[in-house]
Amino acid sequence: MSDFLSRTLDRVKPSPTIMISAKAAELKAAGRDVIALSAGEPDFDTPDNIKAAAKAAIDAGKTKYTAPDGITELKRAVCSKFKRDNGLDYTPDQVSISSGGKQVLYNALMATLNPGDEVVIPAPYWVSYPDMVLLAGGTPVVADTSIQTGFKLTADQLEAAITPKTKWLIFNSPSNPSGAGYSAVELKELTDVLLRHPHVWVMTDDMYEHLAYGDFKFCTPAEVEPKLYERTLTVNGVSKAYAMTGWRIGYAAGPKHLIGAMRKIQSQSTSNPSSVSQWAAVEALNGAQDYIETSRPVFQDRRDLVVDMLNKAEGITCPTPDGAFYVYPSIADCIGKTTRKGVEITSDEVFATELLEEEGVAVVFGAAFGLSPNFRVSYATSSEELTDACTRIQNFCARLK
Repeated sequence: MSDFLSRTLDRVKPSPTIMISAKAAELKAAGRDVIALSAGEPDFDTPDNIKAAAKAAIDAGKTKYTAPDGITELKRAVCSKFKRDNGLDYTPDQVSISSGGKQVLYNALMATLNPGDEVVIPAPYWVSYPDMVLLAGGTPVVADTSIQTGFKLTADQLEAAITPKTKWLIFNSPSNPSGAGYSAVELKELTDVLLRHPHVWVMTDDMYEHLAYGDFKFCTPAEVEPKLYERTLTVNGVSKAYAMTGWRIGYAAGPKHLIGAMRKIQSQSTSNPSSVSQWAAVEALNGAQDYIETSRPVFQDRRDLVVDMLNKAEGITCPTPDGAFYVYPSIADCIGKTTRKGVEITSDEVFATELLEEEGVAVVFGAAFGLSPNFRVSYATSSEELTDACTRIQNFCARLK
């Protein structure tokens, strides 16, 4: 039977975050008291004005096929958003609409990568980046960051990772999984490197743009360095900003020839995203932005709660992230210790497995994101549940010997 399946599958693995969330759901269904901190989606409902726009679209019969990469109205809304929020000028024929940000990234990689092409990916990274590069026939080049640099890529690290074969840098700020955000000054240091290497394009993943806390101000590469405009694909979506994960709408803007190539890929794979979801996204981008302003301080309070409680757990060091809704604590001081069952903590995967078994808390181990020994916590859930979960983590760590 294995001969029947494509050898392409040998290059990739299933998404660890999805697997862990599924395992947590399975245990909960079996009656276990489980708190899942593994899923990356807001716990808030989609705002009412967006839901109303979707209902109105259904009532108006806007339920037919659309253009393969999105309706003109949504492309115009995306152009307005980029101008309003990022100072970037795009026209609708420079915009692609897909079924989620993941499809945007996948389309771009499929449309541009040839065997031998390299893609620089800072670690820790979103779990899907390397596997999408591999599926497209390219080679991921992982550039490790560290807790000492706030999980941010330095200019020297980027310079060292670039070769004549490099085609893309995938850039994500604020980051999933670390929440690290690059200031304009930090980002300019990276764009200066890219200016010295005109064969390297930058693919930004700005999905957490509106989840920025404290003094951190979001910025995107083409905004910081306009000279990169012609070799930047600026990617975003409505999933995180407007609590619309299940609606599956992502978008990107970039050079026309790249957008056209992505359109060709999408026309022969999924074709258009959901028509109703597109009309909901028009309202999300063009309508009242109240939800963003009311949800952000809630997430910031949750961040502060989780950082404080995890730093009180024995053996855990948890930096304070700039944005998104994740923390990425280190368990370096837990390595080598044993659980009450006598299991030695040899890796972050063992830590996460034993934490789920003993305390019913599901987190994602750091190796899934390419940087250990850490784990990711999503704090996109209630403060009460976060307090309970962090207390359980404290108890688990206190028992390690």
